[in-house]
Amino acid sequence: MIRTVHASDIGRVRSVNEDSVWIGATRHGYTLGILADGMGGHQAGDTASRLALETMRNTLDALPAGLEDEELRVALSAAILEANNMVYREASRDEKYHNMGTTVVAVLLKGSTGFIGHIGDSRAYMVKDGAAIQLTEDHTLVNELFKSGQISQEELNNHPRRNVLTRALGTDAEVSADLAPVTVEAKALLLLCSDGLSNFVSEEHLGKVAGIHEISLEERADRLLQLALLAGGSDNISIAMLEHYGEAAVPETKEWDS
Repeated sequence: MIRTVHASDIGRVRSVNEDSVWIGATRHGYTLGILADGMGGHQAGDTASRLALETMRNTLDALPAGLEDEELRVALSAAILEANNMVYREASRDEKYHNMGTTVVAVLLKGSTGFIGHIGDSRAYMVKDGAAIQLTEDHTLVNELFKSGQISQEELNNHPRRNVLTRALGTDAEVSADLAPVTVEAKALLLLCSDGLSNFVSEEHLGKVAGIHEISLEERADRLLQLALLAGGSDNISIAMLEHYGEAAVPETKEWDS
């Protein structure tokens, strides 16, 4: 079986929650998770993330049963590009949405295998045996500086411009998404999050808390939100988790907004 949960918190500073998040089962039994962190100020950020999520969810909910792996990859990629078109068109049509955009990280699974797609700095982690392994690579200025050896790991984590994106959804007519295969093994957990979590909660704590099998997914999600709030809560915080427990990977879902 597959359990899923998603949660979001506006945080302690922001007046608007610009994150959008959903995870659950599609009409024909695929597991779909989408998390988007909008940007653009005023109402533009939450509009961008909502449009991206709704476009992807509507597109992928209609997928027929029995698709092969490559068909799943193509479908996820196409849904991300369609979301980019939708956000970009809306931003071009209305001056108040000028330059709005969003990150996106998404997972599409048939059973326990499928693909992760992402643009921006919202992340996917695999959690197993109490350890979190980052599966996505941030599309940020500081990550480019780190990869080229211009800054250290410590500077990467604390740089004042660490939120400057090099790639986002909806800001340009064309965009490229990173896609990678993923398998969620038994007793492993896939975690999607916005940088409101990953910037304030260490990878070590992510793994330890998300990996506590003795408590529910809902309680683990809430503990992670609380950790980010205790660290200042200066950004919106969103999380989606998917856990494979047992033999048949059939999704069930719960949700709440705090």
